[in-house]
Amino acid sequence: MPKPICVPCQRFFRPKKNGFPVIEQMPTDNDAVPGTSQPEKWSPYKLWIGDLWECQGCKAQIVVGFASEPISEHFHEAFGNMVLDREAVFKVNDC
Repeated sequence: MPKPICVPCQRFFRPKKNGFPVIEQMPTDNDAVPGTSQPEKWSPYKLWIGDLWECQGCKAQIVVGFASEPISEHFHEAFGNMVLDREAVFKVNDC
């Protein structure tokens, strides 16, 4: 399978970090806007592990290679500890 491609640079993305933790967030308010503009309207939902890739041209980054299931969800007792243990700080505010 080919590597992901950066369309503007016409270059392959390259692996930067395997085992990159991602916190998928859920909206806490009905009018929460996806993305970075209203982080206070989102809370941790699921913990995923993917691979961080980077374009060597423009330095754009993507996260790919997730398993079919998260490694933990907010209702699991160990969720908070798993987030801390994996030093998960990257959040995605979308659903």
